[in-house]
Amino acid sequence: MDRTVTAPHPDGLVAAVIYHDGRRVECLPTVAETNRRLRQRPGTMAWIGLSHPAEAQLLAAADEFGLHHLAVEDAIKAHQRPKLDRYRDTLFVALRTARYVDATEEVRFGEVHVFVGDGLVLTVRHGDAPDLAAVRTRMENNPELLRHGPEAVLYAVLDHVVDGYAPVVTGLQNDIDEIETEVFRGDPNVSRRIYELTREVIGFQRATRPLLDVLSALVAGFEKHRIHDELRRYLRDVTDHATVVAERVDGFRQLLDHILTVNATLVSQAQTGKMERLTEASYAQSEEIKRISAWAAILFAPTLVGTIYGMNFHHMPELLWRGGYPFSLGLMALICLALYVLFRRRRWL
Repeated sequence: MDRTVTAPHPDGLVAAVIYHDGRRVECLPTVAETNRRLRQRPGTMAWIGLSHPAEAQLLAAADEFGLHHLAVEDAIKAHQRPKLDRYRDTLFVALRTARYVDATEEVRFGEVHVFVGDGLVLTVRHGDAPDLAAVRTRMENNPELLRHGPEAVLYAVLDHVVDGYAPVVTGLQNDIDEIETEVFRGDPNVSRRIYELTREVIGFQRATRPLLDVLSALVAGFEKHRIHDELRRYLRDVTDHATVVAERVDGFRQLLDHILTVNATLVSQAQTGKMERLTEASYAQSEEIKRISAWAAILFAPTLVGTIYGMNFHHMPELLWRGGYPFSLGLMALICLALYVLFRRRRWL
């Protein structure tokens, strides 16, 4: 899982905009100026976007808006799991973004931290998090939704993050389909690919599963504080999409576990087959050695008799015997026949 951090924005501030009744009023150059203008214009909302801010920049923004130091500490450190914390009148929401790189089969993660207060939305992006400019454009093009305030912006950010999970799910599904084909094709490198993809799925699971608790808490909070019905419907829709993603990711992990088991079984069967073939070859070779040894023993018998009678010593008893030649031939034949019958009974021949 690649967590490469992209280059930060030169001053950390992407945009600081004041809105009134769902419409942009002005864009300001600094966080401090945005806070002053927000106080001067009651009934307005500030939406500030920070990208990879330095610690000093984030601390300065926290001082301006009175953000709780524990939430700010989490935003500085990053590497947070999805979570929702309430500090007095401010919500802190940590989200994990994900992007799938098909060339390397990696899920690249980023983080978006959202501070939601009275008339304030502060977003902080870390890592490989996507640009939220599309979210801002969408909301500015829908002033009826944006006029619902900071909660509407929080919904839009959540919706954008969850929508970004869909291409990741598609990429993982395609790779799992390819792995299934490779497993039954007997690809020797598939085990490593299964392991690496399982690691990516586990990382994605850690980003999506806790998000369901965050969304459940937000839905309960929206209902408790009687947030506009339309926003509640939108948030429930995001919850439904996130649930589908989490369930599919859980299914991917189980499927990869099954695929790994099947692959191990197939590898074991292939190894067993090789051992059986080696055993069969060894048995066949042993049978051939038996046959060769049997014939060698049979042929050795007349050679032994012939060698003895071919020594031509002067005092050999049968050397001058008239029946010596037929006797030696008969003896050779008898020994050969006896050995042949013996080897046949023992199934060497």
